[in-house]
Amino acid sequence: MDLKILYGENCKILEKEARIEKLKQVFFDNEGYKPTHVFSSSGRAEILGNHTDHNHGLVMVAAISCDVIAAVCKRTDGIVKICSEGYPPVEIDVRDLEVKKEEFGKSDALARGVTKAIVDRGFKVNGFTAYTTSNIFKGAGVSSSAAFEVLVAEIYNTLYLEGKLTEVDRAVISQFAENVYFGKPCGLLDQSGISIGSLVKLDFNEPTKPIVKKLQAPKGYTLVLTNTGGNHAALTEHYAAIRKEMEEIASFFGKKVLRDVPKKDFNKMLPTLKRRFSGRAILRALHFYQENDRVIKAENALSVGDTKTFLDMVNASGISSLTLLQNCYVPSDIKQPVVLGIEVSRDFIKDGAVRVHGGGFAGSILAFVSDKEVRNYVNFMKKLFGENNVFEAQVRQVGTTLID
Repeated sequence: MDLKILYGENCKILEKEARIEKLKQVFFDNEGYKPTHVFSSSGRAEILGNHTDHNHGLVMVAAISCDVIAAVCKRTDGIVKICSEGYPPVEIDVRDLEVKKEEFGKSDALARGVTKAIVDRGFKVNGFTAYTTSNIFKGAGVSSSAAFEVLVAEIYNTLYLEGKLTEVDRAVISQFAENVYFGKPCGLLDQSGISIGSLVKLDFNEPTKPIVKKLQAPKGYTLVLTNTGGNHAALTEHYAAIRKEMEEIASFFGKKVLRDVPKKDFNKMLPTLKRRFSGRAILRALHFYQENDRVIKAENALSVGDTKTFLDMVNASGISSLTLLQNCYVPSDIKQPVVLGIEVSRDFIKDGAVRVHGGGFAGSILAFVSDKEVRNYVNFMKKLFGENNVFEAQVRQVGTTLID
């Protein structure tokens, strides 16, 4: 495979090839024989659709030019062994696929859950040995766990299933592993973006059968992700409150999710909603409707090459997340690093866009920066947030794939 498809036209091909050869050598040094396959599974960036997937909304997501690569060879003893650089080895038996609570939050659970979902679809699998290395950015919320899940699904798909799993199949299987075996109630956005690749619009009206439309990313811009700091560990209740409040509004109309409540019905009942619900819940519901509209406008803009309108929608999404969704900082937090990062970026960037990235409250921001501004912007953000907290990326054209 042409590595420029994975890492961008301006990538250093010799460095990428050396990384793959080094991993193959690590496999050989430890196992005594050569791997037969090499796979790549990328990180992802959420472009639009902040906290809308769980209410069956519209999102825009992109696979990006960082990845976990795996050197792999079949086994015949039913054992899956995955040795990831910097982490304890994972080892499971494909004949032992019960949920194990002691594995919650561990990579073993993800591998076991993916295996279970594939077996439950009627496929027969056997073991494999894999050695992996990753350059997926730490702390930028680009979903390394989803990259791992989809990677395992594609290894099985290539080695044993004759490629019968579709891109969406891989995503749904991976989400199952994370929800049921890993213990994280995530939506399908992360896995879909990584499995499908490119820049895509996803319609989650039927969550396990999203409607996928691939789009052309704007040329002349670099994605810059900045980890502004903060700890996600104590934020679960804040994330859960967003979904809970949106669904409370939906339940007023006798529905489970906001996607099933027409906007005109929501607007008509605003006086009653104000008496029954908090202002924040109403604002978060309003964000849901407006964010869906932004995804549609951004899609239409990209289809006709209107980069300005696309960037306007990304900027508007950032403002809505701050003022309506209210997930850019925890109310008691006076440091507010996410808001600081967004506002200094907005002041610095003359041609581009910026918004909170992912779940919010702490962590990362995403910026589209014109190629002529990107060097100065990256240097500025590194001075503000630290050398190792600012990452550049390009949109990757393919999803999780066999590369050698």
